Amino acid sequence: MSVLSLRQVSKSYRKYPNELARIAAWLGWRSRKIQTLNVLKPISFDVLAGESVAIVGQNGAGKSTLLKMIVGTLNPSSGSIHVHGKVAAILELGMGFNPDFTGRQNAMHGLALMGYNAEQIEAVLPELEAFAEIGDYFDQPLRVYSSGMQMRVAFAVATAFRPDLLIVDEALSVGDAYFQHKSFERIKQFQQMGTSLLLVSHDKTAIQTVCNRALLLANGQIIREGRPDEIMDYYNALIAEKENSQLSQKTMTNGQTQTYSGTGEVQILSVQLLSDMQQPLEVVRVNQSLQLRVKVKVKHAIPQLVLGYALKDRLGQVVFGTNTWHTQQVIQHLQPDEEIEYTISFTANLGEGSYAVVVALTDSETHLTANYAWLERAWVFEVVNTDKPVFEGLLWQESHIQIQRDIP
Repeated sequence: MSVLSLRQVSKSYRKYPNELARIAAWLGWRSRKIQTLNVLKPISFDVLAGESVAIVGQNGAGKSTLLKMIVGTLNPSSGSIHVHGKVAAILELGMGFNPDFTGRQNAMHGLALMGYNAEQIEAVLPELEAFAEIGDYFDQPLRVYSSGMQMRVAFAVATAFRPDLLIVDEALSVGDAYFQHKSFERIKQFQQMGTSLLLVSHDKTAIQTVCNRALLLANGQIIREGRPDEIMDYYNALIAEKENSQLSQKTMTNGQTQTYSGTGEVQILSVQLLSDMQQPLEVVRVNQSLQLRVKVKVKHAIPQLVLGYALKDRLGQVVFGTNTWHTQQVIQHLQPDEEIEYTISFTANLGEGSYAVVVALTDSETHLTANYAWLERAWVFEVVNTDKPVFEGLLWQESHIQIQRDIP
């Protein structure tokens, strides 16, 4: 069952050359000088009960406009939006709050607008205050609050009662690390109880941790939909896309999606994960010595070359990453047809699970100035524990526990 259903929803605005043309348009007169700005082109999607969907895209893609139409603060130009059940939303920070009211008064007012009666509000207010953790400030005017304190109250109000659909638009990014962690714990608890989530964020880790589907918005329309890790790979490649660059995705034999982007001035010839005996590995033991071998070929003369690599877990979160810029091994003045082989030696201090290698060729410490080649899932491998004590997590480390009894 869908808690949210959008069908051919769009939003456009008219741009008038002057106020006279605006008034004339109200009276039915039309002019060629009146421009129509399409902020959102017709889009359709559903959010199912218990599903968590991320909406990602660059600034100006239409994300905030879309959310405002869903919560009803903005009317669509066309299409239909159907919401089933209770909705709680955190959009623009401080939206709906009065700066002259105290945190307590704003909380009571906000809950009343959400449809809760005085008895329900009175009952939940102590828990709301405790969750926000702003102390005496809860009874001071909102105008003296920092942005982080405003976010604490806003999130506490939105989640005072478990909604059927929770909508969050970047607001958590202004909070401190402690409260962000606390907020995501509550979101996860709600998810386990059946709440659906619609999250707009640039936080890759948050998206890949709490969402099971992602929509990529560009120029007012959905251009990609799929697993969060695949969409975030494509989105990051899209950000780095330059003139004459390529961007492609292909399905691997294991069913995962491999993303490639780059201008092609340097080509990745091969990537292999090898044992000490130089055997390719798809299954790795905890704490095993490994070599990552990357062969590249220069296609066009470039001033300098940086190799970067990273290991990602099954959710697409970076476990470790570095590059030859940081290790001060930048290669200068490369000519066409040069071939270079990189060998990276490391130990698999990793927990059990599936991991992927990412390889990037750039001209500096980031890929934003020149992205020659970027390959996600260049090598996928599994880590198994064959001879270590049982442990949890992504990191293996030797532990020595001393126990002393009968202390005098």
